[in-house]
Amino acid sequence: MSTAQQSADSTAIVAVYSHDPVVRERIRVGVGRRPAADVGRIRFVDASTVRQIQELADNGDVDLLLLDAEAQPTGGMGIARTLKNEIEDCPPAVVIVQRPQDRWLATWSEADAVLSHPLDPVQAAATVAEILRARRGTAGTAGTQAGALPAHS
Repeated sequence: MSTAQQSADSTAIVAVYSHDPVVRERIRVGVGRRPAADVGRIRFVDASTVRQIQELADNGDVDLLLLDAEAQPTGGMGIARTLKNEIEDCPPAVVIVQRPQDRWLATWSEADAVLSHPLDPVQAAATVAEILRARRGTAGTAGTQAGALPAHS
């Protein structure tokens, strides 16, 4: 079985963090359960508190974190920065901002990519698929998506 076929057959676990269940649902719908044929299906896990998202990331239970920058009491940017600095093998993080002009803040948060509300389903799926491919080591020649940020060292 090829690596691409193995990736397509596997399920990625993606944590969605927001205090607001409506926002979590919008994120899940915006990304979709199968962002690309070669990355397989997604199983979403909700996190409504900082403690929940920290435990998921720290335990290595997830392949990707989708973090609402507007979540209360702690926004996704602060969580991304904390997790990236405290967890040695932190899963990749996508921060979802309310205002497109806040995208630059994601560089501070050390997010792997940034998206804007309302999610563009095509861009959201492409960004998530690219990150999952990179995480699995099956990155193709698709290049960097518009939502991706430069790698951090």
